[in-house]
Amino acid sequence: LDIGGVILSLASLSFVGLSAQRPSAEWGLMISDNRKYLQSAPWTVLVPGAALFVMIVIFNLFADTLRDYTDPKHVSSDGNSRNKNAV
Repeated sequence: LDIGGVILSLASLSFVGLSAQRPSAEWGLMISDNRKYLQSAPWTVLVPGAALFVMIVIFNLFADTLRDYTDPKHVSSDGNSRNKNAV
Protein backbone atom coordinates (compact mmCIF):
# COMPACT_ATOMS: atom_id res chain seq x y z
CA LEU A 1 0.00 0.00 0.00
CA ASP A 2 1.93 2.97 -1.30
CA ILE A 3 -0.99 5.39 -1.41
CA GLY A 4 1.05 8.16 0.24
CA GLY A 5 3.68 7.91 -2.48
CA VAL A 6 1.04 8.02 -5.19
CA ILE A 7 -0.57 11.11 -3.65
CA LEU A 8 2.81 12.83 -3.43
CA SER A 9 3.64 11.89 -7.02
CA LEU A 10 0.34 13.26 -8.31
CA ALA A 11 0.76 16.46 -6.31
CA SER A 12 4.30 16.87 -7.65
CA LEU A 13 3.19 16.35 -11.23
CA SER A 14 0.35 18.83 -10.88
CA PHE A 15 2.72 21.33 -9.20
CA VAL A 16 4.97 21.39 -12.27
CA GLY A 17 1.97 21.42 -14.62
CA LEU A 18 2.12 17.88 -15.99
CA SER A 19 -1.08 16.52 -14.46
CA ALA A 20 -4.49 18.09 -13.78
CA GLN A 21 -5.34 21.45 -15.30
CA ARG A 22 -7.10 24.54 -13.92
CA PRO A 23 -10.69 23.56 -13.05
CA SER A 24 -9.47 20.51 -11.12
CA ALA A 25 -8.85 20.80 -7.39
CA GLU A 26 -5.36 19.32 -6.90
CA TRP A 27 -3.12 20.20 -3.96
CA GLY A 28 -0.04 20.56 -6.13
CA LEU A 29 -1.93 22.85 -8.50
CA MET A 30 -3.21 24.95 -5.58
CA ILE A 31 0.32 25.36 -4.23
CA SER A 32 1.68 26.21 -7.69
CA ASP A 33 -1.05 28.77 -8.42
CA ASN A 34 -0.66 30.51 -5.06
CA ARG A 35 3.14 30.81 -5.03
CA LYS A 36 2.83 34.41 -6.25
CA TYR A 37 0.84 35.26 -3.08
CA LEU A 38 3.37 33.74 -0.69
CA GLN A 39 4.54 37.12 0.66
CA SER A 40 1.09 38.65 1.16
CA ALA A 41 -1.01 35.57 1.98
CA PRO A 42 1.22 32.65 3.02
CA TRP A 43 -1.72 30.54 4.20
CA THR A 44 -2.78 30.03 0.56
CA VAL A 45 0.34 27.88 0.14
CA LEU A 46 0.76 26.56 3.68
CA VAL A 47 -2.76 25.17 4.11
CA PRO A 48 -2.71 22.94 0.99
CA GLY A 49 0.87 21.94 1.84
CA ALA A 50 -0.09 21.03 5.40
CA ALA A 51 -3.16 19.12 4.19
CA LEU A 52 -0.97 17.20 1.74
CA PHE A 53 1.54 16.40 4.49
CA VAL A 54 -1.15 15.23 6.94
CA MET A 55 -2.86 13.08 4.30
CA ILE A 56 0.40 11.37 3.33
CA VAL A 57 1.30 10.69 6.98
CA ILE A 58 -2.17 9.29 7.70
CA PHE A 59 -2.08 6.94 4.71
CA ASN A 60 1.45 5.77 5.56
CA LEU A 61 0.50 5.05 9.18
CA PHE A 62 -2.66 3.27 8.04
CA ALA A 63 -0.69 1.14 5.58
CA ASP A 64 1.91 0.23 8.22
CA THR A 65 -0.80 -0.73 10.71
CA LEU A 66 -2.64 -2.77 8.12
CA ARG A 67 0.57 -4.58 7.16
CA ASP A 68 1.34 -5.32 10.82
CA TYR A 69 -2.06 -6.94 11.31
CA THR A 70 -2.20 -8.87 8.06
CA ASP A 71 1.38 -10.17 7.73
CA PRO A 72 2.11 -12.60 10.58
CA LYS A 73 5.78 -13.05 9.61
CA HIS A 74 6.51 -9.33 9.50
CA VAL A 75 8.81 -8.02 12.24
CA SER A 76 7.59 -4.69 13.56
CA SER A 77 9.79 -1.63 13.94
CA ASP A 78 10.45 -2.40 17.63
CA GLY A 79 11.97 -5.76 16.69
CA ASN A 80 9.15 -7.93 18.00
CA SER A 81 7.22 -10.30 15.85
CA ARG A 82 3.43 -10.40 16.13
CA ASN A 83 3.51 -14.17 15.73
CA LYS A 84 5.29 -15.79 18.68
CA ASN A 85 6.07 -18.89 16.63
CA ALA A 86 7.70 -16.96 13.77
CA VAL A 87 11.44 -17.16 13.45
